[in-house]
Amino acid sequence: CIFCKLANKDIPTNIIYEDEKFTVILDASPATKGHALILPKNHFDDIYSMDDATAAHVFQVAVKVAKAMKETLGCEGLNIVQNNGEIAGQTVFHFHMHIIPRYKGDTVNIGWTPGKADADEINELKEKIAAGL
Repeated sequence: CIFCKLANKDIPTNIIYEDEKFTVILDASPATKGHALILPKNHFDDIYSMDDATAAHVFQVAVKVAKAMKETLGCEGLNIVQNNGEIAGQTVFHFHMHIIPRYKGDTVNIGWTPGKADADEINELKEKIAAGL
């Protein structure tokens, strides 16, 4: 797995942060200046295979990186993007989280057209999902 090799320094890369569970690298094909990837050192295909402690820790790392980017790069905002499954845009099947600094006039387009759902549909979905938790 290419991301296992990057996270564990088997392949040299541009590391900006590292701890016992994660390595954060600059993306080789950045959407904007400073675009980074948070990579767990242990292999998880996606969010579905990740344990709760690792999942919680990834957001602690994301907060640390986001604050550093805002302070040092002067970005006006940022997107946190994490895709699961090919249909959702995942192309490397090793869990990873994108931290994408945003600047006025950049060309990043992350969005969707809002749909519609009536109260009955929302209630049915709420009950179905809650029953699975």
